[in-house]
Amino acid sequence: MDRRRFVSATRLVAEREVKTLVRTKGFWIGFAVIVLGLFAMSILPTVFGGDRTKVAAVGTAATEALAGSDLDVRTVSDVDAASALVRSEEVEAAVVPSGDGVKVLALDDPPTDVVAALRTAPRVELLDPQAVGQGQKTVTVMVFAVVFLIFGMGGAAIATSTVVEKQTRIVEILVATVPVRALLAGKIVGHTVLTLAQAVVLAVLAPIALRLGGHQELLAVVAPALGWFVPFLVLGFLLLAGMWAVAGSVVSRQEDLGSSMGLVVMLVIGPYFGVMTFSDDATVMHVLSYVPFTSAIAMPVRMFAQQAAAWEALLAMGLLAGTVVLVVLLASRIYSGSLLHTGGKLALKKAWAREE
Repeated sequence: MDRRRFVSATRLVAEREVKTLVRTKGFWIGFAVIVLGLFAMSILPTVFGGDRTKVAAVGTAATEALAGSDLDVRTVSDVDAASALVRSEEVEAAVVPSGDGVKVLALDDPPTDVVAALRTAPRVELLDPQAVGQGQKTVTVMVFAVVFLIFGMGGAAIATSTVVEKQTRIVEILVATVPVRALLAGKIVGHTVLTLAQAVVLAVLAPIALRLGGHQELLAVVAPALGWFVPFLVLGFLLLAGMWAVAGSVVSRQEDLGSSMGLVVMLVIGPYFGVMTFSDDATVMHVLSYVPFTSAIAMPVRMFAQQAAAWEALLAMGLLAGTVVLVVLLASRIYSGSLLHTGGKLALKKAWAREE
């Protein structure tokens, strides 16, 4: 196949996919929901708050100072025990004896509600000023996971456009003028470009959302993590894109599309639940950050939490990129063998054996 012809055909198909998708209301509504969700996850916890702030108290003076407050006060025996609770994030802060008065122990950020409850100006001692708070980490993990989930499921548009072309017989006209593999490449490139553009917009809006939500201290930490998340997100989308195309090519009617998408849906939802469930387990997250189908979320989360070095992220990205190449090559073979198939669902084994 002539390379120039292949590149030209791929570009034409990619442009067609982009123009077709951006002209639909669903695309813009979906992206608007993502943007609104980003701001909501950052701002709403600050606006509505949550459970009562947990605080440890050591000694009579601390207990009396916190009496009548709206805090969830837990009395402990000594300063060491209170410090341990703060470090383990079981409590947000601890009020302990200090000279003739009390002082406040916190992990990474002065607890304004605790200081306000004391009705004085106590000294605040941060045990680990560089640490990422649990609440901050939860917000970031949720944002990364939800964005990946939404974009990953958005790849279903590739499967939908493929099966629509088959059902309307337009595909027969397309393959008469465009090589089948160029048709696949164009679909993947077009949808990936749209994903990259949306990811860049979100990366620009994320610091704004964090600032509005009162998470200014997160900006210095989350900015490098966003720098890693965008390329990981694009590679993760590429990994799924070929599989979405195959899901659409092995069936001939939109009604049958659900039966072919099960595996791809699992590979989108699985990483979401995996990272959300094990985000606090360093060992599991370390493993997930090198597994191609989960590294797109897990590694940026570890980078945000400062639990991974740059070389680890580059290694994980290399493994993910290599897997992308392998999956796309396998998908192109199956796509070529099933695109012109009509009738019921075509088995992958038969699609593999068919010639383009």
